[in-house]
Parts: sequence; structure tokens; C-alpha cells
Amino acid sequence: MAEPTGRVLVVIPTYEERDNLGPVVARLHAAVPEADVLVVDDGSPDGTGELADELAAADPRIRVLHRTTKSGLGAAYLAGFAEALRDDYQVVVEMDADGSHPPEDLPALLAALDDADVVLGSRYVPGGTVVNWPARRQLLSRGANLYARVALGVPIKDITAGFRVFSRQVLEELPLAEVASQGYCFQIDMTWRAVQSGFRVREVPITFTERQHGASKMSRAIVVEAFLSVARWGADRILHRTPPAPVRDERPAADRP
Repeated sequence: MAEPTGRVLVVIPTYEERDNLGPVVARLHAAVPEADVLVVDDGSPDGTGELADELAAADPRIRVLHRTTKSGLGAAYLAGFAEALRDDYQVVVEMDADGSHPPEDLPALLAALDDADVVLGSRYVPGGTVVNWPARRQLLSRGANLYARVALGVPIKDITAGFRVFSRQVLEELPLAEVASQGYCFQIDMTWRAVQSGFRVREVPITFTERQHGASKMSRAIVVEAFLSVARWGADRILHRTPPAPVRDERPAADRP
């Protein structure tokens, strides 16, 4: 499998993930030993930030960004992106701390950057699976993706995917200062901006597994934000007659006509 070009930074936002963080980072470094990790902790009251400091003291590949308040997933990732751009990282990864994003799948996502600018770890393309999610969450996730796909005219099956890889160029060129979305909406927002800017977005199948420890950060407010924002972006696309994004041929080059 091809090695990624340039240094890799994996941004892991945390809030009350003390039981999950250590095992996830260990699995990550077993899968991609050369990757650096930036833990962005939003003042977790359960000691996640302190544990992250201990991990960083023991391993130079790990560092920690402490934030004093719980400002949301989008803000945490944007802070991580800013750190990556201040350094010379060429590849930036989004990954949850709860174990739902399998680090063992990261090499495949990194390899896909050979002919893409953004790579999504997708639950809903052939080969992708979801393990131990209740039916209600699966219905919500699939419904949100279908809604966004139709409203925005993009052929992406898992536009809400939170396990993803960006080339440095994408983060340099997108207007990150304008992004204020959170949760589901942040992921849709970033993908939609990448598509509009002409970047190549590719989906790679992953096995998504429900967390074993802690509670999901999903809330009704996050769902409502995503619904309203997608409706606004979709209406703007129709009013400005923006054509649908082209369907990407995911077959190997040798199999294409």
C-alpha cells in the first residue's frame, strides 16, 4: 500500500473520553506508526486532558491542545487544522476518540489520497459496514445522508462521515474562518465546500463500530442545525443553478473504459 506523501497529523477531539483515548491511540500507532497525533481536549471533567498529557510525555508523536470550554466538534477540528497548517503537515486526518473509527482502516484512506484531495471513511459504499448501532441511529444517519445527497446534488453516500483525510492544499484553500458548523453539519459543510471548490472527494469503505465506553455527543440541536443548513445550501444551489457534482468512477483505472 502506498505511503502518504509528507507528514501526517491525526486530530482527535475529546470530551470525557478517558476510557477510550489510550486504546485508540495505541491502535492508531500500530496501524500507522509514522503519524503524529494532536488531542484537542475541551476541558474534560473526567481527566481526559490529563491522560492525554501523560501519553504525550511518554511519546513524542503525541501532543495536546487544551481548550477551556466545550465548544463543539467543529471548533475543535478547526483548532486542530490551524495547528497542522502552522506546521509542515501535508496530510490531516479527522478521527473520533471513541473507537468507532477503526485506526486499522486508516492506511487505506491515506493510500486513496494518491488520486483524491479528500478521502471519506464511508459506512455506506460497498464494503462499508456499521456494527452495534441501534436501528434508530442507523435510520437517522442514512436519512441525513440521503437528504444531503438530494439537496446538494452530490453523489457522496456518506457525506456525514467523521473519519476523513484532507490534503494540506484543501485546508489551505478552503475559507475555514467562515465555517461555524458543528457535528453532522460540520462534516457536510466541509465536504460541500470541497466539492464546490473542485477538489476530488473519494469514499473508502470502513467498518464503523458503536462506542463501548461513554455517551454519544449527538443532540437534537445538532440534527436541527444540519437540517436547516443543508436546506439553505440546497436552495442556494438551485437558485444559482449550480450543476450537480460529477459522479466519481471508483473502479481501478485498469477496469475503466
